[in-house]
Amino acid sequence: MTNSKAQLPANIIAAVTSPSWWGPWFPNPESWAAWFTFWRTIFALPMSAEDLRLFQQCTGRDQPPSEPPREVAEIIGRRGGKSRGAATTAAWLALFLDWRIYLAPGEKAMVLLLAADRRQARVAFRFLRSLIVDHPELRKLVVSETQEAIELRNRVVIEVTTASFRTIRGYSIAALVADEIAFWFDGEASANPAEEVLAAARPAMATMGPSALLLSMSSPHARRGPLWKAFSRHYGKRDAPVLVWKAPSKTMNPSLPQSVIDEAYEQDPARASAEFGAEFRVDLESFLDRDAVEAVVVPDRFELPPVQGEQYHAFVDPSGGSGDSMTLCIAHRDGKCAVVDVVREAAPPFSPDKVVAEFSALLKVYGIRRAVGDKYAGVWPGERFQVYGIEYEPSARPKSELYSELLPLINGKRVELLDHKKLIAQLCSLERKTARGGRDTIDHPPNSHDDVANCVAGVVTSLCRPRIEIDTDIGGIICVPAAPRILW
Repeated sequence: MTNSKAQLPANIIAAVTSPSWWGPWFPNPESWAAWFTFWRTIFALPMSAEDLRLFQQCTGRDQPPSEPPREVAEIIGRRGGKSRGAATTAAWLALFLDWRIYLAPGEKAMVLLLAADRRQARVAFRFLRSLIVDHPELRKLVVSETQEAIELRNRVVIEVTTASFRTIRGYSIAALVADEIAFWFDGEASANPAEEVLAAARPAMATMGPSALLLSMSSPHARRGPLWKAFSRHYGKRDAPVLVWKAPSKTMNPSLPQSVIDEAYEQDPARASAEFGAEFRVDLESFLDRDAVEAVVVPDRFELPPVQGEQYHAFVDPSGGSGDSMTLCIAHRDGKCAVVDVVREAAPPFSPDKVVAEFSALLKVYGIRRAVGDKYAGVWPGERFQVYGIEYEPSARPKSELYSELLPLINGKRVELLDHKKLIAQLCSLERKTARGGRDTIDHPPNSHDDVANCVAGVVTSLCRPRIEIDTDIGGIICVPAAPRILW
């Protein structure tokens, strides 16, 4: 648009196809045809026969909604245009709808872009920002701007933030975009914070009128979490409160080279089916049940002091200080049960040598002179612990094996865990993956960590493992149930 007298677009399709509005941001409109159908769906705009065919294919419904849905779940493969599509949707809602009738004096309507971290959320934010500040007329609406927020003259604030239910309470939310929601794991309060974020968002949107929109989008992952629940409960149901749009990457972005997709399927069919085919993975499942984990947590027990005469053992998960946390777990055995006494974590950034000194001092308080630890960075953990009088022995077992041995201990209630939120979250977020050869591996999901869980699994499973002893009288090897005083 070259002057302020240009007519406002009648709807979002008019905006993205008009040379005076956002047409320059969509130079190949034919490649965005599926997104035009998507926008006609969520804004209840008239459809052509081709639109209706694609609508039925992607939603499983026979008829499009007569009114805009308040909740939409996008299950779309990678490189399908999700971030640009969501940014355009959010920009339309922020700029061309009047939210002031729902606001109290001094109150702002919030349009939020949420992702697992700010860096990821900024992908959509950068495109959204361009739609505003690079447009000769729309940029006049900007009151102020930072790297993470744009305030507009119509009392709307567009803000990018991390996926946390704590950050959105108290807001009046006009629109919320939950980017890659299938991969939200915070390792703090819950194994999957997406549930809590959406639960906190709905009341914040309740007073913002029928146009308020909660948009969850992601390429699919494991069969759990709110995206999976939306699909399993609402896909294909005409009157369902959540409209689910499920489409492979190529459907939404026909310009995506088929060779890229073919190569991905050749390398890892299960992963490619999720990332490009928009199919939830059948080779992944939750490893530990939350109820089973919480059943072995001792409420309000955060740490146990050393007891004279008790024999303690420890496991360390080292780190270089920049990426992962460095963790320590101390535990002892009480009958058939492994009792966790201490869990310590040094979150990055930190000085590895300083943390080794602190951990070594704590180990000595509990009478421990020898600790087992994860095989990390060659010999440096052993060398540094030796400086402080602690013998460090690399574990002979990979963490997947440790987790596998931990499962029956938790299910059999042979463990007492501390009331440690991060530990509980990390244990509950562990995934079991079955490879094509039939072998299972257990690990943390993408965008999450298992440093605390790893050190706890290391010491607990060692305490409860049977000892192998040689009986010299009968000349054989016998298996002895783990006793209170196990040697490492």
